[in-house]
Amino acid sequence: MLDRIEKLIEEKNYSKIKSLLINMNEFDIAEILEELPHNEMIKIFRLLPKDMAADVFSYLETDTETLVISSLSDAEAVSIINDMDSDDATDLIDEMPANVVNKLLSKVENETRRNINQLLKYDENSAGSIMTVEYLDFKEYNTIKDALKKIKREYDEKEIIDTCYVTDKKRKLIGEVKLKDLVINEEDTPINEIMQTDIIFVNTSTDQEEVARIIKDYDLTSIPVVDSENKLVGIITIDDVMDILEDETTEDIEKMAAITPTEKSYLKLSIFDLYKSRIPWLLVLMLTAALTGKIIEHYETALSSYVILTAFIPMLMNTGGNAGGQSSATIIRALSLDDIDYSDTLKVVFKELRVSILVGITLAIANFVKLILLDKVGISIAFVVSMSLIVTVCAAKIIGSLLPILAKKLGFDPTVMASPFITTLVDAISLFVYFNIACTILGI
Repeated sequence: MLDRIEKLIEEKNYSKIKSLLINMNEFDIAEILEELPHNEMIKIFRLLPKDMAADVFSYLETDTETLVISSLSDAEAVSIINDMDSDDATDLIDEMPANVVNKLLSKVENETRRNINQLLKYDENSAGSIMTVEYLDFKEYNTIKDALKKIKREYDEKEIIDTCYVTDKKRKLIGEVKLKDLVINEEDTPINEIMQTDIIFVNTSTDQEEVARIIKDYDLTSIPVVDSENKLVGIITIDDVMDILEDETTEDIEKMAAITPTEKSYLKLSIFDLYKSRIPWLLVLMLTAALTGKIIEHYETALSSYVILTAFIPMLMNTGGNAGGQSSATIIRALSLDDIDYSDTLKVVFKELRVSILVGITLAIANFVKLILLDKVGISIAFVVSMSLIVTVCAAKIIGSLLPILAKKLGFDPTVMASPFITTLVDAISLFVYFNIACTILGI
């Protein structure tokens, strides 16, 4: 479809483009717009009907949204913001320059401005910052007939989902009702007779990762958000959770690779953006890696007496780093899923110790046989390397499992204790162990 649109653009056949677009899914249109040059993207976006433009706009990447808004007239931009869901509009506003925000907010509808300002006051990455305030709620004294009328009346204005929430006269959350129950019961039935009172909910200050976990654990399609007084202030739907999971997973992967997290997609990052995201940790890791150099320097005598020991340093360091990386990845994932917490530290360490002994012995036996039969080294050297391998693997796996748990306990993100950091630490330990075992066994 993109090729066809581009051909029609070359022919300047915009009427044909418009007729194609109005029959397409909004997400597909957004994907096409992302691929077009800026000038053409704005032209095509302006062809969209007003009610469709806001939906397409919400599927664009944040930097593209900002680009589009800045290219539209104030009236066009205000129209888009008025038609967007409040949570999407807030995300957009949060990324724009203050002078542009003030100008647009002064012109949007009062209700839209009030909703956006309400969402902006919450901490970033909290439930309050990602919830939508366009939701349907009923009073406990409403009948099913009242509820169905409200659904029909507000269908285009609210986010209709399979669960609606019930509040009392003070807007306090007291129950929930499924749409199917509204359909299958008699119209004169009071809502409080069919509502469920055992409700899963979150507070406006709840972290978005916790929100995603709760929705996943309880297999929900939405979850209500309440304030400190238990008053219903918004809802979070499954589509919001999908965005959260994608963002959090991307952030964790970047941190585990020693990269400062970024919000833009790779192709939209400049060379300088990539440089800034990578250089800080590389500098830190380079400086910490100097420790291994100091250890080698300290054991120069051992190396000069048995130069062959140098040949096995890369193998020991790589094996230790890989072993630690395996454990850290497993533990970080378990922490993110709440499978383990700080109280399980001893259980985790004991389990990893037993695993590391099995792994270390297996690797040591394989390495010993290789050194004797293929590398033709002496038994004493083969024994030194193999013993060092066992100790290194054990140390690496314990460190790899312990550091993420301690990091979370201290309030840090466990992912910062992932492979690069652990590998650097294990490298130093493996060298220290290696040379001490060599000195002891070989009598250096």
